[in-house]
Formats: sequence, structure tokens, C-alpha cells
Amino acid sequence: MGIISEAKIPKGVLLVPLSLLIILLLLPQIINLTQSSSKIIYGSSFETTERSRCNIFSGQWVPYPKESYYNNDTCPFILDQLNCLSSGRPDKEFMKLRWKPNECELPQFDATQFMKIVKGKSLAFVGDSIGRNQMESLICLINSVAHPEDVTAKRKYMDENYFRWWFSAEYNFTIAILWSPFLVKATDSDPKDFSFNSLMNLYLDEADKAWTSQLENFDYVIISTGQWFYRPMLFYENGQFVGFQKGSENNITDLNFYGYKKAFETTFKAIRDVKGFKGSTYLVTHSPKHFENGEWYEGGACDKTKPFTKEERSVYKYRDTLKSFYQIQVEEFEVAEKEARKKGLHFGLIDITEAMTTRSDAHPSRYGHTFNKNKKVNDCVHWCLPGPIDTWNEFLLYMMKLESVKSYHLI
Repeated sequence: MGIISEAKIPKGVLLVPLSLLIILLLLPQIINLTQSSSKIIYGSSFETTERSRCNIFSGQWVPYPKESYYNNDTCPFILDQLNCLSSGRPDKEFMKLRWKPNECELPQFDATQFMKIVKGKSLAFVGDSIGRNQMESLICLINSVAHPEDVTAKRKYMDENYFRWWFSAEYNFTIAILWSPFLVKATDSDPKDFSFNSLMNLYLDEADKAWTSQLENFDYVIISTGQWFYRPMLFYENGQFVGFQKGSENNITDLNFYGYKKAFETTFKAIRDVKGFKGSTYLVTHSPKHFENGEWYEGGACDKTKPFTKEERSVYKYRDTLKSFYQIQVEEFEVAEKEARKKGLHFGLIDITEAMTTRSDAHPSRYGHTFNKNKKVNDCVHWCLPGPIDTWNEFLLYMMKLESVKSYHLI
């Protein structure tokens, strides 16, 4: 009577502990399988970096003796104005440095990994020639894998000046530059006498339809501009004149900053309001220039062969203006990111300003930039290819992977 008969034990009582035992035995294997799957997609180095939430934008340039990702032989798409070595630059030290974050390692650019992420998708750089500079870097970085073809002539948007389109058939991937140096609607005050320093009309509350009309066709949008805001401009809002900017570095006023602020405010709002756009937007912060002994129209140049020292950086002559433009971008981005999140949109910040401020050695300067057939102008705004601008696309890939990891864990 004191012994319970086995026949009287309910079947469910035996199944519960058995099930728990099986789960406990399999749990470590399930965890390892999940981690392995993640590493297959993104690589162990990125997994470690992602977990530590490292600030990849704060660091320093360190010696890196290995060869660049590409050269004239492996990338035939480098423009002459950016191809510093083929244009006669004698030194190569500017290519022998790599960005090292203070708290972690920045993964190298992996073209195959990048193309797997963007397969079947499209990416647009929106802004000025600095955005085009980054796009040309990206095309060279992926060329060995994606073999992109310039298909600009096949597009129907040939009426838009400076728009360029590239396509990789192997990955069904489109990349484009949508030229819009002010991001908002702009017209030349004297269309018959355009120059790179002529007076412009800016309609600060109207985004440039040349690029906003294309936005829904893209999965990734990279925004960058800044240098054109140094020129003389007339500002309009609600169709009414609201102010005048003299232009040039010597005449920077609060009005310059107002125009810059309003342009980004309008840009971010336009992106959020585009019907059908579900892509990711990345803002590339202000790219510094390094003219010495005058501006570009005054014969200024940038002949350094090494980055700024800490002392030289502290007396960088554009420091205050750069800081103001940078702060405006970041502040507008932070506001826009919160609003975008409410709509399920992803906004990311690619902060290149700190890294590039010291790189006075990496511009074409007197090597490559031709203003026109009769006049040559030193270029201390754009960046040599290959060169430190390739780091921007290392940042971009890192941010894309970080976004993908977050999405992966949400599924």
C-alpha cells in the first residue's frame, strides 16, 4: 500500500522532466549554432566590435605598410583630377596610413561582404563633388568583385547635370550620384555668367526635386555637402527674400550658418516625407579643406606630405567655421533621426570630420585638378584616390553591418 504503482503515474509527469533534460543538453549547441551563423555573415572581428559599441570615429592615423585596396591597374575609373600618382605626385606616404579607433579595430573593407549586403539593391550619393569623390572610391573598392558598368547614357534622366549611374549585373546593384550641391532648390542669379563663385539664389524651404523625385528608387542614401555654402548667396523662404550672404571664408557670418541649418532641416524632412521610401539614410559630416597661403581662387595650395601634428591642428585656420558647420549637421541629424525612427526609417551618422581634419597631406593640390583648358587650380578640397577617403567607405560598411545585425536580432 505504501508503494505507488507505476501504472498509476500520469504520462505527463514523466514527459515534463524528460523534456527539460533534452532542452538543457541541447541549449549550448543551439547558442553555438546561432553565434556561428552570425559570424558566417559578419565575421568574428565585427561581432566583437559590435558588442563593445566602439566609437569608430574617434581615433588616430597609424602607419600601415600594406598596399592600398586598389591602384591604376585594378581600378580604371579613377578620374585624372583625383589620380594623384599618375598626375605626377612623387610621394606615397599619404597612402601608408590607416585609421585606428581608440577603443577597437576598424574592420577592413571587404568587397564581397559589401556586395552580399547590397545585392539586388540600390545606393545613391546625394550632394556635391565630395559625395562623388566618395562614390568613385566605392566603385574602385568593389570593382574586383562587382565589375560595375557606367550606364549613365542608358538612363532617362540625362537632362540632370552631373548625374551618374553605375550598375553591377552580377549583383543586380545600382549606384548613383545625384548632383545637388545645396540639397535645396538653387538657381544662378545670372544664368548666362555661371562660375564656381557666382551669386546663387537658395530656396531654403524647398528641397531640390532633382534628387527627391528619385529617392523612392533607392535602398541607401548617403548625404554630404558643405563647400558650396561658402559662396555668395541670396536666401528665400516662402518665396520671400530673407537675407544675403557675401561668401568666402573671410566673410562667414551667422547668416551662412542659418542657410546651412535650414538646408539640412529641409533635406531631412523631405526624406521623411517621400512616399514609398523605406531605405536607410546616412549623413556624412563636413569634409575639411586645407588651403594655405590663400583660397583656391587666390593661388592657395596644400603641399604637406604628412598629416597635421597636434600643434598644427590646434591652429588650423578653418577650425571655427568647420566646428560650426559640423555642429549644425549633428544637431539637425539628431532631431531628424528621432523623427525618422517614428516612421520606421533608419538614419545613420558617418562622422568623418575628426579623422580628415588632420589629413592636409591627402588632397590632389597641384596634382591633377584642372579648372579649364587654360587655367590650373590647386585642389585642397577633394581627396586623392586611393587615399584616406577610402576610410569613409570602411565606415559605411561598418554602419551597414551594424544596422543588419540589429535587424537580424529583431527578427
